[in-house]
Amino acid sequence: MTDPRSAESVAAELLNEAVELTREAGRLTLGWFNDHDLSVRRKGDGSPVTDADQVAEAFLREALAKRFPDDAVIGEEYPAEQGTSGRTWIIDPIDGTRSFVRGVPLYTTLLAMIDQHGPAIGVSAVPGLDETVWAGRGLGCYHDGRPCQVSPQTELARSYLCASGFEWWPEGAFDRVSRTGARMRTWGDGYGYVLVATGRTEAMIDPGLNLWDIAPMLVIIPESGGQITQWNGATTAEAGDWLATNGAIHDQLLNRLRSS
Repeated sequence: MTDPRSAESVAAELLNEAVELTREAGRLTLGWFNDHDLSVRRKGDGSPVTDADQVAEAFLREALAKRFPDDAVIGEEYPAEQGTSGRTWIIDPIDGTRSFVRGVPLYTTLLAMIDQHGPAIGVSAVPGLDETVWAGRGLGCYHDGRPCQVSPQTELARSYLCASGFEWWPEGAFDRVSRTGARMRTWGDGYGYVLVATGRTEAMIDPGLNLWDIAPMLVIIPESGGQITQWNGATTAEAGDWLATNGAIHDQLLNRLRSS
């Protein structure tokens, strides 16, 4: 994967359009949030899906098709659509559906774009908290319109680490990380990366991700001054086990996860 900071900058107008579309899709999900009559179904892999997931993704697909008909689209809820432009949009309408169905407002609506140079645009809207973080390659990272950056903390023992849960961690990984003295918190999902990019936590540890879970973060984290890799150190835009940090504690934490 090309370092987002070393390739040609993305157009600011394109980033702004992506932000508005993501925010609007996120607002659509609020129509089902905290609805006691919400219908939750199970997909083939056992993960939950709701009408909110499908409506939000359908909205984004339709909007992208109108604006960028030659672009490819990949999303969690519907089959991939091929394109000819060399650009691919990646959608996760609700990252953290398990949180969403339980009324926890830390779920996110995610949109990313990858072009011939690599990750180019990343947007993470948090509808339940009315906040959004976005980044464009070469344009920096923003939190509700203001530039944001990662925490300067250099000591792992003084750092706060987020995770969506611990049941997916390989055996021994939790013990090795917890022995560092770092403060560990959950209910992360996509919001954990928002916290890293805005300097409110130092790391997000996230095993077992799909491409649509991680794609926006491949722009958001580097543009906010942080570092993001798979647990094996790879940076390829693909499914896997991922670690996002402020950069200063990345290698220390990665060494403990690599043993898994």
